[in-house]
Amino acid sequence: MKHYQVAIIGGGPGGYVTAIRLNQYGINAVVFEKDRLGGVCLNWGCIPTKALVKVADLYGEIHEADQFGIQVHDVSLDYEKVNSRKNEIVEKLVSGVEFIFRKRKIDTLKETVIKIIKNEDKYAISTLEGTEVSADFVILATGSTPKSLPFMPFDGKKILSSTDILALQALPQSLAIIGGGVIGCEFASIFMQFGVKVEIIEFLPSLLTTEDDEVGKRMTMAFKKAGVKINTGAGVEQFQQMDDGIHLYTSNGKEIIAEKVLVSVGRDLPFTIEVSGMDLIKDKGRITIDDKMETNLPNIFAIGDITGKLQLAHVASKQGLLAAEIIRRRLAREDETIAPLNYENIPRCTFTNPEIASVGLTEKEALQRYSTVKVGKFPFSANGKALGLGASFGFVKTIVDEQNGTLVGMHIIGPSATELIAQGAILIGKKISNHEVMEIVFAHPTLSEVIGESIEDTLSLSIHQV
Repeated sequence: MKHYQVAIIGGGPGGYVTAIRLNQYGINAVVFEKDRLGGVCLNWGCIPTKALVKVADLYGEIHEADQFGIQVHDVSLDYEKVNSRKNEIVEKLVSGVEFIFRKRKIDTLKETVIKIIKNEDKYAISTLEGTEVSADFVILATGSTPKSLPFMPFDGKKILSSTDILALQALPQSLAIIGGGVIGCEFASIFMQFGVKVEIIEFLPSLLTTEDDEVGKRMTMAFKKAGVKINTGAGVEQFQQMDDGIHLYTSNGKEIIAEKVLVSVGRDLPFTIEVSGMDLIKDKGRITIDDKMETNLPNIFAIGDITGKLQLAHVASKQGLLAAEIIRRRLAREDETIAPLNYENIPRCTFTNPEIASVGLTEKEALQRYSTVKVGKFPFSANGKALGLGASFGFVKTIVDEQNGTLVGMHIIGPSATELIAQGAILIGKKISNHEVMEIVFAHPTLSEVIGESIEDTLSLSIHQV
């Protein structure tokens, strides 16, 4: 039985990043990954969807070219080439990670782990394919899968998961999306710009309920303006497949017909590994961890979606890096005290058009936590760079604790929001006050000025608005 210092189960953005960091530390690790390295993010999630986002946004811009004095005629979309480009990007990234593993001589087993057994001071790991290895430490990074509706299973043809929809070889005429969260809204934005008739059905009263209320309302406005139909406060209760498409029947009495249906109602956390003779503590399917990413079982860590924190690739990666650091210190018998990961201060991005990004508390959350808060806002419509880009829809909203001026939340809807939010993450993560931000010079003309003026507005000192 081959022995490793660390066994990592899952090669997604949590698992593969952790393996590389452990290798940099000189720690011997093996990664179990039944598919290709990169997990959902690189292969069937973040990366392929962003490739489609670029094409959708470009296609949308071309149709508005006359506003810039450019006459474009006979524009068409070759979805076969769109798909090919998407696949090439995925292949380049995934093969790049695989190359790093080969160069660093990190072992990867394309097998499915089924059992972990405590064996004195080590763990024995067994796979479905019959391989057995031992390890001093185990990191669980098994990820999540798309959740289906109980009465409406995925068929990969008409009833689609977020993975299925990326495999489409041709655009549908119409698409119904069940679920108005991040994934549902991203695909709505993509296919709407491709010219597909899109309708969103959301059980909750509004779209993007994890975002600040104003952001969700503004995104709804943008969707409606673009022709996306939105049904909130309604759930799909049953469906029928007919010759003219899928018929969805909602709780508010509507019948919606679409060629294809994307079910985007969250993700399941399947954990089918037997941890023999040990009680791995879970809460509603999520594996419980401490600030060191360690489970209740000694030297068994968990990272990524299965921990039930934020289901974001960069969260899984950061958790993995922290777990790697703890393992390094434990092997070196060093102090294991680390700063806990503050999940509130991790940026969250939604790649719709317009883009959405946030970090810290929403206004509602801040009001519940602090005695008084101050809110500053500044619109992109008053920013020269945004006007030049022809992308002036949206705003930056900043929330501060009024008692000391500390920034506690930032919410952006508008151009390059997912890039701009890094500034908010730094300012909030470092507990900067609005008075301290006044000492920073924001370059002109840039979109970043909107962030500066939003923060100035918390002091009623924004220059370019009344």
